Amino acid sequence: MSIRLGDEAPNFTAETTEGQIDFHDWKSGTWAVLFSHPADFTPVCTTELGRTAALKGEFAKRNVKAIAVSVDPVEHHHDWSKDIAEVGGTPVNFPIIADQDRKVSELYGMIHPGEGDTSTVRAVFVIDPNNKVRTTLTYPKSVGRNFTEIVRIIDALQLTDRAPVSTPVDWQPGNRVIVAPTMSTEDAKQRFQQVEEIKPYLRWAAEPSA
Repeated sequence: MSIRLGDEAPNFTAETTEGQIDFHDWKSGTWAVLFSHPADFTPVCTTELGRTAALKGEFAKRNVKAIAVSVDPVEHHHDWSKDIAEVGGTPVNFPIIADQDRKVSELYGMIHPGEGDTSTVRAVFVIDPNNKVRTTLTYPKSVGRNFTEIVRIIDALQLTDRAPVSTPVDWQPGNRVIVAPTMSTEDAKQRFQQVEEIKPYLRWAAEPSA
């Protein structure tokens, strides 16, 4: 299944390390980062899930829940969680879906046959409180994800949702932003601070406060 930006994230029920969940009910009113990993007891995945656990506070500040998907059984997830905590230094504090029948993996197009087998690639879906898919990322199995970038994406999405701005290349929170083309320069000067027109279509402004 091909999932495009703006689509409603497909709902599902699944067994997880925190019991059975209905995905939409579980994330009701929050953002979610749904991400797949190829298999339990593998090195790259161990580092990724450890990093996710360490980001619990940062995700909470942004009203975000993390949830992982693996085609291994829940018993393996529980056993593997001990290794993740030992290696990463933080106990696993988010659910891991046991997707043995590959229902969730197929629903979200996480299995890419060209990558070698029936395990998942490293897919990421950032989903907003209205259950709309706002970002998709796909990494090969050999390349670990950059979770700092995933947090940055969420910051950018939340900023551009609350103000008529875009974020420029390499933007970081606190950097200046770009005024939306739909807003005139005069209106921008009324709303934002430090508006600078470089081109009629490129106007910088200080990042608006939350």
